Amino acid sequence: MIWLAVLALLFLALMGAPLFAVILAGAALGYYAMGLDMAVLHIDLYQISNSVVLMALPLFTFAGFLLSEAKTADRLLRLSRATFGWMPGGMAFVALIACAFFTALTGGSGVTIVALGGLLLPALIKAGYPQRFSTGLMTTSGSLGLLLIPSVPLLIYGILVQQMSREIDMPSVEIVDLYLAGIMPAILMIALLYGYSLWATRHDPVPRQAFNGRELREALYEARWELPLPFVVLGGVFSGILVISEAAAITALYVLIVEVFLYREITLRRLPGVMRESMIMVGGILLILGVAMSFAGFLVYSGVPEQLFAFIREHVESKLVFLILLNLLLLALGAILDIFAALVIIVPLILPVAIAFGIDPVHLGIIFVANMQIGYFTPPVGMNLFIASYRFRKSITELYAATIPFMLVLLVALLLITWVPWLSLAFVR
Repeated sequence: MIWLAVLALLFLALMGAPLFAVILAGAALGYYAMGLDMAVLHIDLYQISNSVVLMALPLFTFAGFLLSEAKTADRLLRLSRATFGWMPGGMAFVALIACAFFTALTGGSGVTIVALGGLLLPALIKAGYPQRFSTGLMTTSGSLGLLLIPSVPLLIYGILVQQMSREIDMPSVEIVDLYLAGIMPAILMIALLYGYSLWATRHDPVPRQAFNGRELREALYEARWELPLPFVVLGGVFSGILVISEAAAITALYVLIVEVFLYREITLRRLPGVMRESMIMVGGILLILGVAMSFAGFLVYSGVPEQLFAFIREHVESKLVFLILLNLLLLALGAILDIFAALVIIVPLILPVAIAFGIDPVHLGIIFVANMQIGYFTPPVGMNLFIASYRFRKSITELYAATIPFMLVLLVALLLITWVPWLSLAFVR
């Protein structure tokens, strides 16, 4: 009877049933098979509401939606070009920096391709970069920034770890530690991609743009209200003056004032629509997070992590081999699952096993998000490939060929992030 129910759940999942319903039904089925009262489900679901950090999620998401609806992308591009355009490979570096910061601020990988792609791709081609190179760079750069504050995936990972640490004997993590840990890996990825850009155009170097002090001053003045935002968030959080939820509240209020009342790019009439769209997304994330905690509770009660660790330990003795297998699994999942779905499904399974192998949970979080970042454009079904195909009017096979060199560069960065924990933990431990 139980196996029939399991098969029915798998069939419903393959037919496109909502993810939260499948996860919750799986948890309920597991508890029923164990003979436990179904009231345990309600307790698990309620646990998520005890997280003070959770308040940061809707606030950061709302701020990101406001920034993506305004002309922040135009101002960020102009400022980046005026600041870095004079460097060797200046426009490529501008694209990397602009995409990384826009993705960090808005929290959306696909949003970056849609918002900045139409501006940056023609600029790169006009500057003299080859069409294929420019398309691959923009598709790849769309997910840069997921490791930078105020990264929503790192926030969700931190919430999951904090909730699980209450159920099993394992160290918890602070969200601030995750944000600190993401700085050097993010810089490494940008640096390697910039280095590859210089190497790829070595035989036909792109002419440099002359530095223009007046353009820089005008770009700084144009972005004068948005420039303080990173410093408010970074300074407040890393100095210890603000906790994450307070920083999120100040960020949302500041962005609201700037975009609605100072730049006046979002009208008061349009504001409720932006709020609605952002909270629909938050509602979906919260629902999946809640049922994920129920599923994690079932896994803990049934001893699945211990059994999984025993199985892996029997076949995998080396921590290094485990990390290689983990990366392969996460890359595959990143190509077929949304990052939030992957977090709530895989973290409860992988986290106890990784800790048993001696992997720091902060380091694991960076490995996880770095893999998901690459998974966005991993053939054949990475989400950014299809968004870029629509935005740039290119066939999906053209995008495969354009992004593979950049993907290989980021895989090198991923190996370094995985095997050199210092890159993630230098600012934390």
